[in-house]
Amino acid sequence: MNSNQNKHLHKNNKTMLPKLIATDVDGVLTNGGMYYDEHFNELKKFNVSDGVGVIFCKLLQIPVAIFTGENTPIVSRRAKKLGIEHVFLGCKNKVQNLSQLCQQLGIDPQQVAYIGDDINDIQMLKTVGFSACPANAPLYVRKYAHITLSKKGGQGVFREFVEYILQRENLLNHCIELFLTQEANKS
Repeated sequence: MNSNQNKHLHKNNKTMLPKLIATDVDGVLTNGGMYYDEHFNELKKFNVSDGVGVIFCKLLQIPVAIFTGENTPIVSRRAKKLGIEHVFLGCKNKVQNLSQLCQQLGIDPQQVAYIGDDINDIQMLKTVGFSACPANAPLYVRKYAHITLSKKGGQGVFREFVEYILQRENLLNHCIELFLTQEANKS
C-alpha cells in the first residue's frame, strides 16, 4: 500500500470514518474483463471476498454506493445480493451523481471514501475526502488517489479498502467480533 497524501477525512487532526463508501465496478469489483456467452450475454466475475467489505460497512451502518458507466443487469443483481441500496448505472458524470446522493444523505463529498481504477474515476478521486486505487490502475490515475492498495481489481480490493479504513480507525477487530457474534446468533 502506497500513501500519496496524508490529509484525508481529517477534522481537527483526527481521522474520521467516512459517512459513505463508494466504488466503481469494472476494474474494482471485477477484473475489468468482459466475458460473453454464445448468445452474446455479458458476464462478469465478482470476487466474493468483497462481500465481506460490504458486510463490515453494514455492521457500522456506513452506506455503500456503486457508480459505474456500464448499464447492465448483472451489476444490479450483484448489488441487490449484497444489499447495496445506492446503485448508479450508466453514469455519464459520476461526480454529479455523487453530489445528488450526498445531498439526499445530508453529507458532504469530503465525508466520502471512493475507490476507482481508471480515467473516468479521476474526478471522483479528486472530489472525495479519501480515495484509493487498485494496484493495477494506471499510474496517471493512481497519482490522484490518496493510496494505492496492494490488490488488483477483481481480487478483493474493495474489501482491502474497507479493512484499511477500519484498521486506520482501530475498528477492524470490533467489526470482526460483531460479525462473529452475528453468525453465532444465527445458529
